[in-house]
Amino acid sequence: MKIAVTGASGLIGSALVPALREQGHDVLRLVRRPARSADEATWDPRGGAVDLARLAGTDAVIHLAGVGIAEHRWTTAHKSEIRRSRTQGTTTIARAVAALDPAPSVLVSASAIGFYGDTGERAVDESAPAGQGFLADVVREWETAADHARDAGVRVVHPRSGLVMSRAGGAWGRMMPLFRLGLGGRLGSGRQYWSFISLLDEVRALSFLLDSDLSGPVNLTAPAPVTNAEMTRAMGAALHRPTVLAVPSLAITLALGELSTEVLSSARVLPAALQGAGFTFTHPDVGSAVATLVT
Repeated sequence: MKIAVTGASGLIGSALVPALREQGHDVLRLVRRPARSADEATWDPRGGAVDLARLAGTDAVIHLAGVGIAEHRWTTAHKSEIRRSRTQGTTTIARAVAALDPAPSVLVSASAIGFYGDTGERAVDESAPAGQGFLADVVREWETAADHARDAGVRVVHPRSGLVMSRAGGAWGRMMPLFRLGLGGRLGSGRQYWSFISLLDEVRALSFLLDSDLSGPVNLTAPAPVTNAEMTRAMGAALHRPTVLAVPSLAITLALGELSTEVLSSARVLPAALQGAGFTFTHPDVGSAVATLVT
């Protein structure tokens, strides 16, 4: 297949693109600067422009681009940028997909488990309603922005990704040095659930969605979410380091501001749609997933 990918240089995209190429696919990376090679096409998510000529004949589009959620404190300006980067970018891609003739068979448009808000100890799957809070609101708008492609008859899938476990970046890229020094510990009470997925399974799941019949929201999380305290113990055990330290909730709030609500909230999310479609996880539990960080 010819597959166009936005966000190809990000944590997930940089692992996905070579994996797709190894499978024999022709991958076109959408970049925001002038294209420099035959495997690139230019797009402007804010301006709404896409080089449609380069996308001609595309069979599938995977849209991953968006400003990092946890890279900065949630100032009013940064929250606006988080929302805008997702809604404008998705609208631009969805309109491009709808304009292509023939249209791609599928648009895999990234989303997040932030849709569910704070679930506490309650396990949720794709049938659960939207939760409350900034991220839940953003995800609703983010997914709705793909309606242009849906209305054109394109199958649209929204992979709601959990916390992607990788040494290369993201939350674990920042935590690993602390744990290696023996400074890792639970955050707040540690009772909040963390719904995680290994980077390998994230990439495998995205590839799986290209050929499946799934549409709409699909949770990309391992089938056995754990609490922050359980994750902390698993990381300490894998690295043979103590994890007796703890970061009090107040300290997290003072350091992160409103972003702390996401760090301390609980998301117990299950991949019902993915497993129902026959996907099997390489790293289904916390032990096997954490092992990918240290081997």
